[in-house]
Amino acid sequence: MKTSESTANIISQDQIYYLNTFGARTPVVLTKGKGCQVTDLDGKTYLDLVAGIAVNVLGHGNDHLVTTIAKQAGQLIHCSNLYYNVPQTELAKRLTQWADMEKIFFCNSGAEANEAAIKLVRGYFNRSGSERYRFYSALNSFHGRTLATITATGQPKYNKPFAPLPEGFDYLPFNDIEALKTVVEKSDTAGIILELVQGESGIHPVSQAYATQAEKLCRDNGVMLIVDEIQTGMGRTGSFTACQTYGIRPDIITMAKGLAGGLPIGAVLAQGDVTTGFTPGSHGTTFGGNPLACAGSMAVLDEFERLDLISAVRQQGTYFLNVLQDVQATFSDRIADVRGKGLMLAIDFYKNEAPAMRDNLLAAGVLVNATGPNTLRLLPPLIITTAEIDQFRNILTDVLA
Repeated sequence: MKTSESTANIISQDQIYYLNTFGARTPVVLTKGKGCQVTDLDGKTYLDLVAGIAVNVLGHGNDHLVTTIAKQAGQLIHCSNLYYNVPQTELAKRLTQWADMEKIFFCNSGAEANEAAIKLVRGYFNRSGSERYRFYSALNSFHGRTLATITATGQPKYNKPFAPLPEGFDYLPFNDIEALKTVVEKSDTAGIILELVQGESGIHPVSQAYATQAEKLCRDNGVMLIVDEIQTGMGRTGSFTACQTYGIRPDIITMAKGLAGGLPIGAVLAQGDVTTGFTPGSHGTTFGGNPLACAGSMAVLDEFERLDLISAVRQQGTYFLNVLQDVQATFSDRIADVRGKGLMLAIDFYKNEAPAMRDNLLAAGVLVNATGPNTLRLLPPLIITTAEIDQFRNILTDVLA
């Protein structure tokens, strides 16, 4: 069987057996990767600026991560939370210190982390006899695919098909301090769920003033502030968490994606009174915090330290944004805007060009993501080099020309 026929066979078999949740996927079967490069079943290599949607923070095939996973797999993969395990305890200590929080709970994904955060807040207020139960999130936000987290997602295309939705969620205009002030002063408001940089809707950061006021307004009014760091965490914005980038300390931070460099893991980190919201038996997980995922996450943090990766993100993020601004200046009739924070970057086009540009870049050997008709999202591995950024600039320029 020829390789090209194998690719077609994989795609056709997937269409037969896999539930149609992803629609028409990019017609590429990826088989291996190294650094910021991935190779498909036909042997074509691509510059990866998707990184598994901000997951592969160390790129592909990092030696320390691979060795650690293999070693842990040979010792203990899973034991459940009926028992303690060493990697879980070590990671709990390390992550709470890095994120400047007090307590942690491990799960398997970002949606699970946000679901647990919602339960933690509800548990806290219910135990205290409070009538607070309502959550507010931003329009155009994205918080996950469970029933509660799609309800918290401020985009009807994600939640309306699954009505009736859980009660107690509503939405605010993004970056609107006055709207935020109005709802935190309500007696039934339990929590504000906030992305400091909206990722799925196309890389839209909040203002510094909004982040600062959100923290203060919630604290002054007894409302819990949950910051969704599923995409912004793990150094993506130039600090370990986006909260540190903005200089705020919420009640809860949720993390996932890049936490173990590709292994499924999520985390809820909390501080202060809200940590009492869970009691024995009120929440749990079978796979969360398993030794394999936690050992992988420890290896990722090792590499963050060895490579001084957060400093590299600040440097490369600035360089990448400058490169995109140069390209925008050259093609000002096509590109409406470029923006970003750290290595979360977006290119906006005037004329619904994003899907076609994604496909043209794919043909030219670059993986990017279109988050809408106008926007390309770039989430490269945090190890991306200046040479690879220059490579993308040259390819993008050629494709635009």
